[in-house]
Order: sequence, then structure tokens, then C-alpha cells
Amino acid sequence: MKRWILLAALLLAAPTFAALPPPTPEEAAAAAAKKAKADEASKQAAELLDKAQDRAVQNYRQNQSAKGQSGSNGGAKSNGGAKMPTS
Repeated sequence: MKRWILLAALLLAAPTFAALPPPTPEEAAAAAAKKAKADEASKQAAELLDKAQDRAVQNYRQNQSAKGQSGSNGGAKSNGGAKMPTS
């Protein structure tokens, strides 16, 4: 019985060892062009994200200065004035 299970497992796993033929030069060139286009789009998206984050930080700082608060609280989160328990 164990042999049949092993044989079935090997037969089912055999297609995973098959290799695809190498791409033709035209396919390789098309893939390279597609990759270059995707890289450029990724670079533009990163630049847009950077600009949007800069605008958000600038807006936050302007709003905080208008309220009379500093733009940074050192990463500490406000707990609304509640006292923290001491052990």
C-alpha cells in the first residue's frame, strides 16, 4: 500500500519538474521593455508618494502651529490627561 501511495505521489509531482523552453529573442526583448516600463512607473509612483507625504507633513505642521502646538511631540501619544497606573 505504501508503494502505491509513493508511486502516486511521484506521478503527481512529476509535472513540477518540467522546464519551460527558453524565451525567443523577441519574447526576451518584449519582457525587457515591459520590465523597463514597470520600473519607470514604479519610480514615478514613488516620487508622487514622496510629494504627497511632504504635503501632508507641511499641512500638519501648519495646522499645529496655527493651534499653538509644536509640530512634534517626540513620538509620544497623548492619553487624554489620564493618569497611568504605577506598579
